[in-house]
Amino acid sequence: MSVKSLDKKREFNIRKYTMIIALVGIWLLFTFLDDTGTFLTSRNLANLFKQMSVTAILAMGMFMILVDLHIDLSLGSLVGLSGGVCALLMYHFNMHPFLAIILTMLFGVCCGIFTGAWVNAGVPAFIASLGGMLAYRGLIMGISGGQSIPTSHPAFRFLGTAYVPHSVGWMIGIVASVAIVYMLIRKRQSRIKFGFEVKPMALETFYMVVYVGIIMTFVVVMNSYKGIPMPIAIVMVLALILNFVATKTKFGRQVFAIGGNKEAARLSGVDIKKRTLQIFIISGLMAAVAGILLTARLGTATTDAGNGFELDAVASCVIGGTSLLGGEGTIIGAVLGALVMASIDNGMSILDTQAYWQLIVKGMILIIAVFVDIYTKKKGK
Repeated sequence: MSVKSLDKKREFNIRKYTMIIALVGIWLLFTFLDDTGTFLTSRNLANLFKQMSVTAILAMGMFMILVDLHIDLSLGSLVGLSGGVCALLMYHFNMHPFLAIILTMLFGVCCGIFTGAWVNAGVPAFIASLGGMLAYRGLIMGISGGQSIPTSHPAFRFLGTAYVPHSVGWMIGIVASVAIVYMLIRKRQSRIKFGFEVKPMALETFYMVVYVGIIMTFVVVMNSYKGIPMPIAIVMVLALILNFVATKTKFGRQVFAIGGNKEAARLSGVDIKKRTLQIFIISGLMAAVAGILLTARLGTATTDAGNGFELDAVASCVIGGTSLLGGEGTIIGAVLGALVMASIDNGMSILDTQAYWQLIVKGMILIIAVFVDIYTKKKGK
């Protein structure tokens, strides 16, 4: 192997694990600065995971948009509007929560179609989604009359406030561990079959032990409080589904191909307009799910809900390794990026840091993450 290829491989590994190292560093920093010893308690971590769930779901939708070289600035407002629509259906129309949730998700799909159609018509995604952001914010103010809409139905609140039973948590941990080991083994066998280079078996085994250790530690810590929070369980399910869609399906491969080289994808027969519409549908659906979870957790829908969430979603994706230059990133990285953002918010709140400092720190992290992404891309050319 040449020196150049070794340098590229080393650079890839650094980019792959930098975020995990940064997350560990952030947790250790706040643990050291927190005199009360609150940050790493199971109770605070459970609250941290519940807080990051909305951003994580939104980041999954934004990930599909960014990979395809677009952006959706309307997602934060759509979170607020979706939560308001769901609360309105239950509060004013006495609709069963299940039906209200289904209709709200369909509403999110329609909003995604609305934005995607404008993009396909030639309107830049920045402008189309900016218009949607303003329209959705106006709609939530209009349908609510500027007032909060309460949601007290136990079945609905369950989604945002409940915890998975300990026994189910253990089952989730075991299934996830078996799945991780199986996928790593299958990946190794596939690479060997097609003649690609593989890591030494000892190193592969080490990775398996580390991944399983992280999963089971998570279950142990959550079960030492009340169990795995229901919102983060939903995030895990959605992440697995979308990760499969992005990496194992024709749709996912074509979306990455469009982001990597749009003209080459078009010449290869990819229906770019169809894929563009589909990714905006996914982002609209994820925004609706995020709005439902946020409203279920807070117990009320407010006119300012979701304000600025689209920026947190973009930051989560970029921090998690999604390139703003398109065609690169992972769903899991976006979720971990959301965890980084939530950890900063949570840690600074525990330290009683002024709100403006939280905004400044998050803004600087976003700028640095984008700079690193662009710098490493240019260096790799």
